[in-house]
Amino acid sequence: MFSFFRRKPKEEAPAVVAPEVAPAPVAPETPVQPLPNVSPAPAVTTAAVAPAVEEAEITPAPAPAPEQKKSWLSRLKAGLAKTSSSLTTLFVGARIDDDLYDELEAALLTADAGVEATLFLLDALKKKVKEEKLTEAEQVKAALKTLLIDLLTPLQKPLILGKHQPMVMMIAGVNGAGKTTTIGKLAKHMQMHHQSVVLAAGDTFRAAAREQLAIWGERNGVTVIAQESGDPAAVAFDAVASAKARQTNVVMIDTAGRLPTQLHLMEELKKIRRVLGKAMDTAPHEVLLVIDGNTGQNALAQVKAFDDALQLTGLVITKLDGTAKGGVLAAIAKTRPVPVYFIGVGEQIEDLQPFNAQEFVDALLN
Repeated sequence: MFSFFRRKPKEEAPAVVAPEVAPAPVAPETPVQPLPNVSPAPAVTTAAVAPAVEEAEITPAPAPAPEQKKSWLSRLKAGLAKTSSSLTTLFVGARIDDDLYDELEAALLTADAGVEATLFLLDALKKKVKEEKLTEAEQVKAALKTLLIDLLTPLQKPLILGKHQPMVMMIAGVNGAGKTTTIGKLAKHMQMHHQSVVLAAGDTFRAAAREQLAIWGERNGVTVIAQESGDPAAVAFDAVASAKARQTNVVMIDTAGRLPTQLHLMEELKKIRRVLGKAMDTAPHEVLLVIDGNTGQNALAQVKAFDDALQLTGLVITKLDGTAKGGVLAAIAKTRPVPVYFIGVGEQIEDLQPFNAQEFVDALLN
């Protein structure tokens, strides 16, 4: 598995003791305040949560074998093949003239790069061609690669572990984006970096969501906090309280999928965020939005809406193995540059990997 987490020294948090175990001292400066009108939720326990580990024990996952890395890159390239073909064929035997720029503009727009990013790239490319006196089509293609890498590199950011105890992650996204599956994959990644995990089934809106998350919990051997029905914010609060009592490293909270136009449901997400702040002063530490890579410019609209509502800290782009065009990352970088932590190209655990701008552009413009 790829090593993609960057660690900072952990700040030790005082242990918070669950009611059913013997009392332990709690530091007076960080009391756990109960949330009014929130009743405890029964935990659906699939396995015992591992005790918190010392900082010295948290070591990077082994570097991927060359064949594993090659397999990942080949799957990424295959997922972006349609866009890659439409872009790269433009430069075969092409003359550097207005016709080439017009065709490139159309190709970028078709690839979901959006108007703003497309015009930015074209203007920068024309300037680069003139300043560097480029005369060959392959030189222009190489210049476009450089510009794309420069545009996307600010989105490349590692997810930091060990900074908070526990680290509270809120996961959002519309139905069908692969949110719950992504949570399961991320939980496995966390475990490979020696992090104990608790999952919270905060998607009480979709009937099968709780069961789906429980399956991932059982598969990964982690606890899932759930309620048969009730307030998703209460589930989130109880999950954080449980993680603090058990000294768990990471809490990941699933939320109900919804469209940004469903304003009353977006308000529910804001409530969950507020309640997490009551459960732990600094929470949530990460607010991730899971996006289906096939949704094109609609993905950009989702980023804007969820960022306005929740102040996103990162994105996960899924399903880049299908008909995804890939250009939406350029649109996001230019319009709403929220970091892209991970991209996914399939259903397997290893198919979710950290975003790397160089690798992505290489797959797009090989």
